[in-house]
Amino acid sequence: MTRPLDAVHQAVDEEVTARADLLWGVARHLHADPEIAFAEQRASALLSGELERVGFAVERGVAGMPTAFTARSGRGRPAVALLMEYDALPGLGHACGHNLIAAAGLGAALAVAAVPEASAGTVLAVGTPAEEGGGGKAIEVEAGVFDDVDAALMFHPGVHDWVRAPLTAQVQYRVAFHGRAAHPTGNPTEGVDALAALVELFNVLAVLGRRLPEGSHVQGIVTHGGTATNIVPEYAAGLFGLRAATTAALEDLTERLRVCADGVARATGTTAEVEQATVRYEHFRDSEVLSERFAAHLARDGIALSPPAPGVYLGSSDIGNVSARVPAIHPFVAIMDEDGSDHTPEFAEAAASPRAREVLLAAARALARTAADVLLSGELRDEAWARHRAG
Repeated sequence: MTRPLDAVHQAVDEEVTARADLLWGVARHLHADPEIAFAEQRASALLSGELERVGFAVERGVAGMPTAFTARSGRGRPAVALLMEYDALPGLGHACGHNLIAAAGLGAALAVAAVPEASAGTVLAVGTPAEEGGGGKAIEVEAGVFDDVDAALMFHPGVHDWVRAPLTAQVQYRVAFHGRAAHPTGNPTEGVDALAALVELFNVLAVLGRRLPEGSHVQGIVTHGGTATNIVPEYAAGLFGLRAATTAALEDLTERLRVCADGVARATGTTAEVEQATVRYEHFRDSEVLSERFAAHLARDGIALSPPAPGVYLGSSDIGNVSARVPAIHPFVAIMDEDGSDHTPEFAEAAASPRAREVLLAAARALARTAADVLLSGELRDEAWARHRAG
C-alpha cells in the first residue's frame, strides 16, 4: 500500500538523518581539499563514488567534461535532478560554500532513492563542475543532460535566507583594436593608436552606463596596452564583463558593446574585433511553486525564507541556463550573518562551521522532500511546467 505523502517525507527525513555524519564528512573533506574549475578530480570521484556504492548508475565525463558526471536511480519519467557544485575559488577555497551544495545534493539524492515510495521514476544526481566562471551546467544543458528532467533542485549557502536567487545574466567579451605602429616623435602622423581607441571605448561605455536599465552594467579591464612607450601601439585589447537583469537585456547590452566598438573604430581609423570570451550565463528563472514547496519544508527545520530584497542582485550562475529549460529552484540559506559576504575568507571559514552543518542537513531534508513531491505529485509537476512555459 502506498504511504501518505507525510509518511514519505518522514521516511526521507530519516534517511538524511541516518547519513548526517557521512554528509558532513563529505562537506568537510571537500572543504579541506579545494579544487578549482574543471580540475575537481577528487571531488568528482568522491561524490560519484558514494552514489555508485549504493547502486546508482554513474556516467562520468558527461558533456565532454572529465569532472562532470550523472548518477541515475530508477528510470523513465517523472524525473527530478539534484544538482551538486564542487569547484572552489582560486586562493579562497570554498568561500562560496560549494562543499555544502555538493553534500546537500548528495544527501537528498541518496535519501529519495532509498525510499521506494518516494522514488517513482528517476532520481538523477548531476555533478556540475566549474560554476565559478566555467559554466559546467550551461555545457551540460547544451549536451542534453536535462532534456528529460521535470525539475532541477539545489540550494546555495549565503548570508540571506531568501526563497529565490536574484541572479543576473552574464557574459564576458574580448574587444581588440588594430592600428599601425609608428614612432611618436620620428613619424607620429603615420601611427594609428590602437590603445587610444581602447581608452575611447572605455569613455563611451562610461557614458552608456548612465543610461542602462537596473541590473545592467559593463566592467572592463585592459589586457594588452602596447609594448613600449616609444612606439604607438598597433594592438590593444580589453576584457569586458557584461551583466543584465534578464537574458534579453544582456543580448541588447552585447549589441550595444558591438556598436560602441565599431563606432570608435570608425572614428579612430582602427579596426575592431569583438568576440565572446566565456560561456554565457542566462538569468535565473525561479519556479515559484517549487521554491514555495522547498521553503515550507525548510520551515519545519526552523529556517524561514523570505523574498529577496528589491533591487538587489547577487551575481550570476549557470543555474540560470538550467532554469531556462526546466523548472528549477536556487534558494539561499544563511550560514553567517547579513553583515558578512561570500567570496571572503570569513565565508570560507563559515562553510565548515557548526551552523553550516545544521544548514546542510536542513537543506538536504528540504531538497529530499521537494524531490519526493515532484516525483509523486502529477498536479505539482503540471503546475510547475505550466508556469515555466508561461514565462
